[in-house]
Amino acid sequence: MTGGARHDLPDLAAMAAFGARIAAQLRPGDVAALEGELGSGKTTLARAIIAALGYPREVPSPTFTIIETYDAPPLRLPIVHADFYRLKSPYEVAEIGLDDYREGAALIAEWPDHAGGFAHEAACLSIRLETADQGRIATVKSGADWLGRMP
Repeated sequence: MTGGARHDLPDLAAMAAFGARIAAQLRPGDVAALEGELGSGKTTLARAIIAALGYPREVPSPTFTIIETYDAPPLRLPIVHADFYRLKSPYEVAEIGLDDYREGAALIAEWPDHAGGFAHEAACLSIRLETADQGRIATVKSGADWLGRMP
């Protein structure tokens, strides 16, 4: 992992623009690993990425379903949106068949640490979100496959 670039996200418009920049660079096999405390904006950023990829409706949170999938078309590429918050062990990832879902798709992972993490993957973009006095702060670290793709 390299990087550590900081992005100030003072409002929803800034979060949407940040999500759009990520969406523009996503490729099949990529992981956008969204980390942060409850209420830090992980689902908001996931929704912004999915909307920027062309999803025309409201994006549900996968908190209870764990995985939601989005096809291409209408999206530019297939997306797997996962919220691993409810997993009790990383071993549960195999039980839910995550590898099958990921085939040919990009993964947006909330609470990636609950699934054992993805930072070891070259195609992982780790984004840590924190609340700030004015909005949110995103700290981005990129795997080797992301070098040159993120500003």
